[in-house]
Amino acid sequence: MSKPGASVEASQRAAEVRLGGRMAGLSLPRQVLALALWPLLEQVLAFFVGLTDLLISGRMAEGAERVAILDAMGLGGYVGWFFNILQGAVATGVMALVSRAVGGRDTALANRGLGQGLWLGAAAGLGSLVLLQSGISLLIGWIGLSPAAAVQADAYLRTLAIAGPFSGAMFAVTAALRGSGDTRTPFLAMIVVNVVNMALSWMLVFAPAPLGGHGVTGIAAGTVGGWIAGLLTVVLLLGHGKKDRLHWSRASLRPHGDTLRRIVRVGAPQSLEIACMWLIHAYGIRVIAGLKDEGALGAHILAIRVESMSFLPGFAIATAAAALAGQYLGAGSREMAVKAVRLCWKTAVLLMTTMGVFFVLGRDWLIGWMAPGSELHATLAAPLLVVCALTQPFFATCITLKTSMRGAGATHIVMRWSFGSMLFYRVFVLWMMPHFMEVTLTAVWIVLGLDLFTQALIFARLHFRGKWLDARV
Repeated sequence: MSKPGASVEASQRAAEVRLGGRMAGLSLPRQVLALALWPLLEQVLAFFVGLTDLLISGRMAEGAERVAILDAMGLGGYVGWFFNILQGAVATGVMALVSRAVGGRDTALANRGLGQGLWLGAAAGLGSLVLLQSGISLLIGWIGLSPAAAVQADAYLRTLAIAGPFSGAMFAVTAALRGSGDTRTPFLAMIVVNVVNMALSWMLVFAPAPLGGHGVTGIAAGTVGGWIAGLLTVVLLLGHGKKDRLHWSRASLRPHGDTLRRIVRVGAPQSLEIACMWLIHAYGIRVIAGLKDEGALGAHILAIRVESMSFLPGFAIATAAAALAGQYLGAGSREMAVKAVRLCWKTAVLLMTTMGVFFVLGRDWLIGWMAPGSELHATLAAPLLVVCALTQPFFATCITLKTSMRGAGATHIVMRWSFGSMLFYRVFVLWMMPHFMEVTLTAVWIVLGLDLFTQALIFARLHFRGKWLDARV
């Protein structure tokens, strides 16, 4: 009888499969460690960058003006997150193609995936720039920010949009590197992004005029400068790579229709998923911004910043799951792909559940550390961390299993099954709640937690059924 998610043939030859490249000669736990370590450090850096933006924005003003700035940065954080993952749809296609090619030891195809990914990523970023610039006013009006917060959000987002082509190209290139098993080079590039971002943002806000004093526009300009510096770094590093690893070449950079189509075939379903998912999230933001509690949106983002201490490492482990799933499927071993994903799944659940306990025990200290002197936001955010802690095992399951399926190229499965739960909880339930009760920020977070619980059950079942292993790349 076959094991769940793996064929008999794959099970019989699992022990014979050995990956090449950077994974050659490593046991499965060491492969996971090698692939997750650098992304984990990268996510730690990303956390401190987000924290720096929060600290800067929280110290720019006092009283009502500070509440307006934090609410504007809350919307800005969501919009920036959306465009990052929208550009990441191209990166998912690139990673799936490159990991399969590396697993099958097809170096030429892997390099073509890198080169074509660069152009597709830049194009996706350019599209996000145009979309954001043309829709900022409509978005801010629909969300329902206060007039003061709307002014701050408009200034921040118009500058942030400029980063699109640079971040899109860098996402695609670093995804190709991760798919090949090289997670160290993306980490080095992200060090550059984060250091430049933090230094520029701080300088453009707090330095004497005319260099400083630019407010939220200065924070956004620091982000733009960071992405430009990071892209230049990774492009230069790949120009000096070894010939048996990913590197630039004229052939790989020349437009190649079949490779472009293969990347788009995997990335397109995720683009649709993300676009619809963000509309659903935007509705949730609108609900939160319309609550009676002053500063609800800022408190919501503050709680997410704390929660990122858990889910950012979770994403690092999921990155390893996606890369190994793709490489083992490329090498012809469904059994090892399943084993790799399940090891990552267990690790992510253990780590994120432990962090959830920390959130409950240290919530007052954590909130005070991230937003000192902001009692209004602290009072609203504290109960959210209790809800957050209870959902961490389910969040870990969603992150790991959905990311591994994307890495295997099964983006259509993720798209199809994500929508049902999200539409029910994050739109229908949130829309119905005001008819039966007074809606609070904590109640909204409970609904979001129920969505994660439901999705965890759905994707656990999909994982064990094993249809995701049959995806074409």
